[in-house]
Amino acid sequence: MEKLTESLHEAPIVEKDGYHYFVHPISDGVPMLRPELMREIVIRIIRKANLEDVDKIVAPEAMGIHISTAVSLMTDIPLVVVRKRKYGLENEVSISQVTGYSKTEMYINDIQDGDRLLVLDDVLSTGGTLRALLTALEDMGAEVVDTVAVIKKVGGENKLDSVDFQVKTLVNVTVEDGELVIVDEDGDG
Repeated sequence: MEKLTESLHEAPIVEKDGYHYFVHPISDGVPMLRPELMREIVIRIIRKANLEDVDKIVAPEAMGIHISTAVSLMTDIPLVVVRKRKYGLENEVSISQVTGYSKTEMYINDIQDGDRLLVLDDVLSTGGTLRALLTALEDMGAEVVDTVAVIKKVGGENKLDSVDFQVKTLVNVTVEDGELVIVDEDGDG
């Protein structure tokens, strides 16, 4: 059994305000993230993503950082982190991030017109974060070559369903009767 699948079967489920949430090292940083799990995920991302002529990897803060850092180290592609803090740097772009459970502002720096990007994230749930990010990147004149999320939570509203953005995933899951169920071990794309 693959490490990612195995770790998901071990993931505890918690309920917050009627929302079933799985606790996993990739999406939450707990329980501890084992190197063999990260290694497997990075290799799978590199195999699945279109990396041809990608100039930069872009990842939203916070849980996309560790994944994208590891991919950056393995591919020598520079990393841009989309931050939740405003720095006021020249050409900084603000976007509104709306997820299933929060609304915040995020700030993009170091993206120029014509940049070719790989966007990485930990979990695709409602699609709110990725939709806002992908739209903002395109509005900035960048080309999103590919987008990969490690885990997709299926079922419920996905804000990417109504737009042209395609997100590849490594594994698709759902929560049924308080248990995590793997819907597709190979994800989308």
